[in-house]
Amino acid sequence: MRIPKTWVKTMSKKIVLHLMDVDLIEPRASEETLISETEAIIMNELMVEDRLNEEVRELLKKHEAQIDRGRLDYKRLFELTKQKLVKERDIVL
Repeated sequence: MRIPKTWVKTMSKKIVLHLMDVDLIEPRASEETLISETEAIIMNELMVEDRLNEEVRELLKKHEAQIDRGRLDYKRLFELTKQKLVKERDIVL
């Protein structure tokens, strides 16, 4: 995740309050609920890359022996695998 998790709640609050201030939303839930839901949505989006990185690490464990023997470059394989998954899944990072 590229920004600290502690910033997400503050960002969520500012987004919700701004949308309410400029009358872009008519809240049907409490302000706290809206902030909490916004926080969850932002966190989910921010964690996409973290989950993808973990998936790539798991995939590369299958080739650990070859990587350790120096036959394969882990960093290069990691980036290539990640790029392939991003392209296949139309992920925006």
